[in-house]
Amino acid sequence: MNCNFCLRPTELPLCDFTDVRTGEPWFCFKPKKLGCENRDQKYSPPRPKPSYQNNNTASGSRRENSNNVTGEVDICKFQPSSPQELIEEQNILSSIAWPPTSSLRGDNSSNALGSSFTVQRGTRGQQWHVGDELKVTITMKDFRGKPKKTGGDVLVARVHNSILQAGVAGQVTDHENGSYTATFPLLWTGNASIEVTLLHPSEAVTVIRRLNKDNPDRVYFKSVFRQNSISETMNCNFCLRPTKLPLCDFTDVRTGEPWFCFKPKKLGCENRLYHFMGGYRANIFHDPGEKNAFKNGINMKVKLRPEGPGFVDVLPRRNGVSEQNTTIDNLGHSGYYYSGMWQALDGTTVQHFQNPAAMSKCLHGKMIYMFGDSTVRQWYEYLIKKLPGLVNFDFHNGPKTSPYMATDNANNIFMTYHVHGPPLRIRPISVSKVRYVANELSAIEGGPNTVVILGVWAHFGSFPDEVYLRRLQRIRNAVVQLLKRSPGTLVIIRTGNIKGLAGTRAVFNSDWSTMQQNKILRAVFHGVNVRWVDAWEMTLAHNARFVLHPLPPIIKNMMDVILSYICPL
Repeated sequence: MNCNFCLRPTELPLCDFTDVRTGEPWFCFKPKKLGCENRDQKYSPPRPKPSYQNNNTASGSRRENSNNVTGEVDICKFQPSSPQELIEEQNILSSIAWPPTSSLRGDNSSNALGSSFTVQRGTRGQQWHVGDELKVTITMKDFRGKPKKTGGDVLVARVHNSILQAGVAGQVTDHENGSYTATFPLLWTGNASIEVTLLHPSEAVTVIRRLNKDNPDRVYFKSVFRQNSISETMNCNFCLRPTKLPLCDFTDVRTGEPWFCFKPKKLGCENRLYHFMGGYRANIFHDPGEKNAFKNGINMKVKLRPEGPGFVDVLPRRNGVSEQNTTIDNLGHSGYYYSGMWQALDGTTVQHFQNPAAMSKCLHGKMIYMFGDSTVRQWYEYLIKKLPGLVNFDFHNGPKTSPYMATDNANNIFMTYHVHGPPLRIRPISVSKVRYVANELSAIEGGPNTVVILGVWAHFGSFPDEVYLRRLQRIRNAVVQLLKRSPGTLVIIRTGNIKGLAGTRAVFNSDWSTMQQNKILRAVFHGVNVRWVDAWEMTLAHNARFVLHPLPPIIKNMMDVILSYICPL
């Protein structure tokens, strides 16, 4: 379609691509069959309403230099961008609702060391074959030795065989009466040892829920404002607690994502230079009982004992029973390990790339865009280390920041990594380099040689679910538009994984929060043509210890999955 600053009058409708930040106009005649959003080149959508607002006093807000506001603020007030997104939000939050949980009072908390699991009898007695479904009953007790009467404990389970380097995650069902059922597919012949772990007692979930609502700023952030020799450092966050101090409003004009800082005394808002994590707030517990809900080795990250055998011996598949007649596909598992290598259960053939030549051949001619937190950066660093022809460009950034860029001229490979927008727990980074993923996606042309990798989760664990959900909605909308204008683009999304955070550090990024985030992530992207790297199952099923940044054997398997998506058989 024809485009220009000013188009001659016709009866044809127009697409308005006026830049929302500079006001520079640009118009195109609207296509007959397509929408304005299908324009191949970068465009700027109209500015939506902010997702969350800082409440001002009755006198209203006052702006200075176009991005200062004055007045007292509430900690967080949510405002959806559209009625459709509000309905989606309500449906998703309803679908992931956690069972009711109680507060810790004395010895009523779940006691992993006093709890147990029991293997249920199989359909043919105590005999199991490959392709069967194994179930175990989990019975939780408190520190008084009494059975729990309510649910809400955060339990995970797996079966594994260390000799075969095999493992698969189980699905845990909460019956909300202190009893749970873990279900596993049996996928190999031989021993299958059962492992059930309490990540958090239900009483810890009560605390995390309260903190996410009342203390979302328990992880706090700062920005450096500087002009010449004057430098000031101010607190920043999605929502700042009520004071009479003026605010700088850094709400993103394209996505509506909010971010505020207290205004410096001597400098203007336009002098903001660096963003970084300030730290963790102390004194966030109401009473000692809340803190006692987070004790490693007592009620957190503790394995339950078996009541009876803690394993089963698996026989070969029964004669006449094909793989299609088993229940494995109906259990919703992503995959399992065998001989230390990940095997997918979603129909994907996972290739195992053992040498740089095979990896370079797969990535030949590809443009790879990675966006997210440091768990995505691990993949960038893996490829830099493994592929000698892939040369990292030195942007003179600080360590472990962003952006990164690398090229392999011989194989025509281009690769970048960018962190996502705030909240961002990171070392000092120029605010010009902190960009929202949705905005970056709108600048990608896409196509069959373009790979987009997304992983946004680890920095949102201290906020209400609505904050994470609304960030994902904006990213999802940008992905949908990318796939509309370039259907051949490959989009890969990483889920969150189990972490090794000890004790009360878990209140700043709990495994329960990650579990809920993964449900939100899959719900928001339901029906969108994306591929998944199930980091939760890949860390749970492996024999390696739980850590925030998965260990090299797991990263290698994750990269095999990614490369198998890029170069399918």
